[in-house]
Amino acid sequence: MPRAKNNVAAKRRHKKILKLAKGYRLGRGKLYRTAKDQVEKSLRYAYRDRRQKKRLFRRLWIVRINAACRMNGTTYSRFMNELKKNNVELNRKALAHLAMHEPTAFKALVEQVAS
Repeated sequence: MPRAKNNVAAKRRHKKILKLAKGYRLGRGKLYRTAKDQVEKSLRYAYRDRRQKKRLFRRLWIVRINAACRMNGTTYSRFMNELKKNNVELNRKALAHLAMHEPTAFKALVEQVAS
């Protein structure tokens, strides 16, 4: 009795991996085994970096807020402390937007919470 290799399912699996590897250079986009290794690694990086992206943006916002605060004569930590004391509930993303795109509004906010 001949051995059944289930070629249909294997072909489908290979096509799925090679489709994910589309655009990779050289063998990583053409050869199944190297493509599989690269796709697995790429998916691990994608999973990790979806979480890192949140951290990186928070860091960027803090840097921008701190720079704007220092231009207005205070520091990031003092400014955030005053915001909490005055019950101003603006998140860092909104504060960074104000600091970058509307410096006059940010300056007014700094003066409001400093007094």
